Amino acid sequence: MTVAGRSGGRRWRFSVRPTPRAARALKSLQLPAFWLLGLIMLAGIVRLLEILRTDMARFPVATTSAVLLFAVYAVPFWLFIASMDFLEREPPLLMATAFAWGGAVATTAAIPGTQAAHDLIAKLISPAFAATWGSAIAGPTIEELLKALGVVMIVLVARKQLNSVLDGMVYGALIGLGYQVVEDIIFAVNAVALRGQGDGIGPVVATFFLRGFLAGLWSHTLFTALAGAGIAWFVVRTDKPMWWRLGGLGLGLGLAWLTHFVWNSPLFADGLGSGAAGVLLGMLGKGLPALAMVLALLWVARHREAHYYVAQLARLHDPQIATPGELQIMGHGHLRADARRYGKARCGRAGERAVRGLQTAQARFAVELSRVDHITPGDMLLVHCRDEVLAQRQRLVALGHPEALVSPMRPAIPRVVVLGALFAVALFLLIWQALRHMNAA
Repeated sequence: MTVAGRSGGRRWRFSVRPTPRAARALKSLQLPAFWLLGLIMLAGIVRLLEILRTDMARFPVATTSAVLLFAVYAVPFWLFIASMDFLEREPPLLMATAFAWGGAVATTAAIPGTQAAHDLIAKLISPAFAATWGSAIAGPTIEELLKALGVVMIVLVARKQLNSVLDGMVYGALIGLGYQVVEDIIFAVNAVALRGQGDGIGPVVATFFLRGFLAGLWSHTLFTALAGAGIAWFVVRTDKPMWWRLGGLGLGLGLAWLTHFVWNSPLFADGLGSGAAGVLLGMLGKGLPALAMVLALLWVARHREAHYYVAQLARLHDPQIATPGELQIMGHGHLRADARRYGKARCGRAGERAVRGLQTAQARFAVELSRVDHITPGDMLLVHCRDEVLAQRQRLVALGHPEALVSPMRPAIPRVVVLGALFAVALFLLIWQALRHMNAA
C-alpha cells in the first residue's frame, strides 16, 4: 500500500481532528465525569418516570397517545440528524446519551428552573412584564444552559469522539430533539387537563399538530445544534488563539439563546395581517431565520469534513479504491443517493446495494486513513479496510457497473431540491388550512 503524501487534506486538517485508534469506550469508566453523568442521568430518568406515572394515573389514554405520537414523530428527525455525518458516524451509545440528556435531564430540571426564573423576573421588574416577556427571557436562559451542559458532558466523557463542528451539531441537535419530544408530551397531557373534559385525545392531537409541525421545524433541535457547534468549535480548533475560540463558543451559545428568545417572544404574536395566512407568516418570520442559519452552518461543516476525508482517499491515487468521479460525489449526500439510484436503474436492487456497500467501505477506509500519520504494510486494520473496498468494487464489476457514478442523464436541478420544495409547499398549505379551520372554530 503506497501513498503520495498528506498534502491533499492540509487545507482542512484543523477543521477535523479524527478520533485516535487508542480511544476506547471503556476508558470513560476511569473518568469521574462518567460517574457524574451516570448519576445525573439516573436522577433525571427517575424524575421523568415520576411525571409520566402521575400523568398515566390521571389520563392513561391521553398520556399513552402522546408518548406514541411523539415517539413516532422523533424517528425521522433522528434519522436525519444521524445522516448528517455520513463519513464519520457517531457512536450510537453517545447519540442515545445525548437524546436522553435532553429528554430526561434538561427537561425535568428546566421545569422548576424556568418557573423560578419567571418568578424572579416578576419580582425584579413587574408581573406584567413577566407575563409578556418572561417566557422569552427565562426559557432560553435556563433551557439552553441545561441543554448545552449535555454537550459539555459528552466532551468530558468522550472528548476524542467530538472531532469537528459537525459532531457538535449532531450531539446538540439530539439533545434538543430529546428535550423537544418530552416537553411536547408534557404539554399535550397538560392540554388535556386544562380542557377539563376527561381522558380524551383531542387536545393531544391538537398539541401534536401545533408543537410538532408548527413549531417543530424551528424549535429546540435547531437551538441546541447552534450551541453544540459553538462548543465543538472551542474544543476542536486548538490551532486558533484562545480569544478566537472563546468568540466561536460565545457566538454559538448566543445564537442559541437569541433564536430561542425570538421564538418565545411576543413578537408577531398576532401574526402579520389577519387570518390564517397572517398567523402563518408571523411564525415563518420568527422561525425561518433560525432554520436557514442552521442549514447554512450544516452545509459548511459537512463540506469541510467531507473535503478532509475525501482527501485521505485522493492521496492514494488508486482508482480501484476510488475513481476521480467517485471522489467528486463522495462528499455530497444527494450525489451519493443519485449514484445509488443509478446503480439500481442499471442493475436492480443488487446494483443499489453494491453501490451503497462501496460507498460505506470507502468512507470507513477514509476515516481509518485519517487516524494514522504513516501507512505501513503491516497495518492490518488498513489492509482489512482496503480489502473490503476492493471486494465491494468486485461486486460492482460483476454486475457490469464498475464505477459508482451518477447518471449522465441526471437532471440539472438535484432531486433533493425538488422534493424539498414540494414538501415545503405541501406543509405550508397544510398548516394554512389547519389554521383557517381553527380560526373558524
